[in-house]
Amino acid sequence: MESLEIATIAARTAHEVKADNVLVLDVKELTAVCDYFVIASAPTRIQTKDIARKMEEALTENGVNKLRIQGRDEASWILLDYGMVVIHVFLTQEREFYDLE
Repeated sequence: MESLEIATIAARTAHEVKADNVLVLDVKELTAVCDYFVIASAPTRIQTKDIARKMEEALTENGVNKLRIQGRDEASWILLDYGMVVIHVFLTQEREFYDLE
């Protein structure tokens, strides 16, 4: 599956579960690490965990396996690494602080 397809599935899923400010950023020109960032946020840790879980489930259903996940326990910034797509699910205040966009 192409990296843009992976990013689109993740973003669509985040939007469907009411994540805030869902963005897909093309970062190919900025880094050799990945092609796209998917960024989403929510006001509570329960919501960030649920958003990340739903995105992971949707991608698994489409045959896409993650390489790793970080931050699930704290749930203030959850990072799902799919190789050429890196997903960031933030608490709203953390997203404002780190300002990846």
